[in-house]
Amino acid sequence: MAHNASMQTKQDIKWMQHAIKLAQHAESIDEVPVGAVLVKDNQLIAEGWNQPISSNDPSAHAEVVALRAAAQALNNYRLVDTTLYITLEPCAMCAGALMHARVKRVVFGASDPRTGAAGSVFNILNSTELNHIIDIQQGVLQQECSALLTRFFKNKRK
Repeated sequence: MAHNASMQTKQDIKWMQHAIKLAQHAESIDEVPVGAVLVKDNQLIAEGWNQPISSNDPSAHAEVVALRAAAQALNNYRLVDTTLYITLEPCAMCAGALMHARVKRVVFGASDPRTGAAGSVFNILNSTELNHIIDIQQGVLQQECSALLTRFFKNKRK
């Protein structure tokens, strides 16, 4: 079930601000500015930012980078009772990885009307046909997250 931004908490805002800093780092290395933070019991477990270009890895989206680091940190491929904060709605690949990791909750900033898999184009995270459902909180610091992406692509087109 997706919830709108009115349900956001101080904790959600704090961690999304951290994800935005990671997105800004991605932008500084000429990657699409997306940042992700994985949290358990309000403690940072892992973080990631987009790096498919710099790592020559099409799967190196911010979420996947954070999931890989978290699995190593927790010594477990199952990341139960965790929350992933991500500046952009996950794509289908990332949504699949989040499902397999058994992440409990996903909080995202900007919706992705082209490839979003948390309700915009697909709804993988809430699919009743799969064996795990992820709670979704959308629109946390949406304007800041969207502005990062808009500016990045506007500059790319120049």
